[in-house]
Formats: sequence, structure tokens, C-alpha cells
Amino acid sequence: HPDDLYAYGAHRGGIDERWLASTTKADNGPETTPDEGLSYAVMQDGRQLHKLLLRDIIDLAGRIVIGERLMDEYNCWPAYSKLFDNKGPLPHHLHQMDADAARVGQKPKPEAYYFPRQLNNYGGDFPYTFFGLFPGTTHDDIVNCLRNWDRGDNGITALSQAYVLRPGTGWDVPAGILHAPGSLCTYEPQFASDVFAMFQSLVADVPIGWDLLVKNVPPEHHQDLDYIAAMVDLPANMDTDFYQHRFMAPKPVYPEADAQADGYEDNWVAYRSPVFSAKETTILPGRSVTLYDSACYGLVTLQGHGTLGAWQLESPALIRFGQLTNDEFFVTEQAARGGVRVTNPSDCDPIVILRHYGPGNPDLAV
Repeated sequence: HPDDLYAYGAHRGGIDERWLASTTKADNGPETTPDEGLSYAVMQDGRQLHKLLLRDIIDLAGRIVIGERLMDEYNCWPAYSKLFDNKGPLPHHLHQMDADAARVGQKPKPEAYYFPRQLNNYGGDFPYTFFGLFPGTTHDDIVNCLRNWDRGDNGITALSQAYVLRPGTGWDVPAGILHAPGSLCTYEPQFASDVFAMFQSLVADVPIGWDLLVKNVPPEHHQDLDYIAAMVDLPANMDTDFYQHRFMAPKPVYPEADAQADGYEDNWVAYRSPVFSAKETTILPGRSVTLYDSACYGLVTLQGHGTLGAWQLESPALIRFGQLTNDEFFVTEQAARGGVRVTNPSDCDPIVILRHYGPGNPDLAV
């Protein structure tokens, strides 16, 4: 809702993210609220509404909710997704790899991007994303950019290439890869972490503070340019086949003709990472479909209305800050294996949902 864009106060900036199926607390500075970034499950008891953090539910009943496989390996729900909608580009930045994240008590954060057509009739100010570094870029080139931090534009994107962002497609972004996300509204499945380091000093003539570069760097290395530059995975950033290895066009889960005959379309939209995956699932008008999966997942509805099992399912046109909606659900492993019935009563409008899964999805095969 336009009146709620600055619900946390104008000094904190506009709200441009919505986190989905999240047990990961956001880290947005000293004024971060206690539950910022965390998802709730909601139960109605007559007129009384009960809310419980998804994180707490999994702590209490993780083997029932996310299954034994994930609990045995991670003892938590180790993924989440978000919708991110910034009018302009973000700074060229990375999410630390395992060793660098571990030094500040964090986990790495590989992620993926998908640009839903339903959310992208307007491209924003800069619908392009810089990814990686040109082949031949050296560690010293990155150090020189860091050394020029307070001279305006430090030139880090001059070492990179921008790619056009196309609705209905996406990208894989492993930890250690520099990227400057463009202005399309983005669906971002990712590993459960909020670690980052900004490497660009000036974006759209707005200076970026050094503190955002070293936010997740050990204090003793805050001025150690060699340490900071070494967080960049140079071989992966300079991959001469970066587009072929990181771009993601949707891939059908089943042969398209077979799926449509059954009343739906199902496409993998994030499939290159071993620690998360995602599908875009479309229920055709007037059809009912039972979705079977081997793993738990979160989902968000982008278009249409109907039912998901016993629950009302709908994509709202406008949401007030704090308002409950019927567009987001978490499907337990037990429910996913037993099958979830989705019914679309419309005679013209499809139901379109995005479904985000955790590590090692047994069904992922592309």
C-alpha cells in the first residue's frame, strides 16, 4: 500500500523486500525489529488469532514439518525466499563463501534470481545486472578499486559486464560472485543467511559507506584490502562461459503436453544450486490438480484465486502493512508427500504460484 512504504520510518528507507518462509532474522542495522525477516504461521480459533514463528514451530516439531533428512543434516529450515523490488540498481556486492562467512559466525548465502512476469510490467530505472568480472581481472585490480573508495566511483563495475534482465528468466548467483542487481522485481530463493559485502562505492550518485563493505568482515581486517579482495572468488567471477553456466531459462518438470493434459504447467526456475531450488506452477482455469513432492516447501501466489487443500488461496492486489493474506503458505514434508489438492474455480484466470525448496531436493532433475 502506498501509505505503508515507510512504515518503519522514512529514516530507514522504503520497504522494498518481502521475506518468504523465513526462519532467518534480517540484519538491517541497529533499528532492526525483533521479528524482522521472520515468517509466522497463523491459526484462527473462533475470533482469536494465534501467531507463532515458523522458526519456533520447526524447533518444536522439525521432523514433522521439514522432515528427518533436513533436521538430521541442518537441524533447522536452511533456506528462504524473498521478493525484492528496488527502483534502481544495488551496489556491486557479494555474499561471503564458507570460510569467510564462518570467520564472523555466519553461513554463506548462495542465491538465485527469477523475474516473474506478473510483477514486472515496469522495468524500473536500470533493468540490467552486472555479474562477475572480466577475464584477466587480478586481485590487485580489486585492491585498487577498494583503495579508491573515497574518490567517488571506485570503478568496480568497469571490471564487470551488465546483462539484460528478461521477465520469465533468472540467474544463479553462488557465494563469492560479485553482482549488482538491477531494477526488475525479483523472486530470490536462497540459503538461510544474511551475510554480504558491498564492493561499489557510488551507485546512482549516492555514496555507499565503507561500513557496508566490512559489515561481515572480522574487525581486525576492516582496513585489510588484501583480505577483503580475497573474498572474491576470482575463477568463478571470470568464467568465460558465465552466461551458459549461470543464466536460467525455465525448464519443464514434466513434458509440457502431459502436464497440460493434467491441468497444470510446472517449471523449474531455480535449479543450479544444490542448497535450494524453486518452481513456477500454473493451475489452468477450471482445473483441480494434486501436487506431489518429496520435500517440504514454501509458496507464494502471484495470480488467481482458488483453494489449496482446505485453505483459501488468492493473490491480493493491495496489502496493508501487517495485514494477513491468503497468498503465502508452508507445506510440510508429510503434506507434500501425501499430495496437495489445488483447485482453480475461474473459467479464465490461471493460478500461478512460486514454490521454494531447501537443500538436496530429491525431485530436482533437469
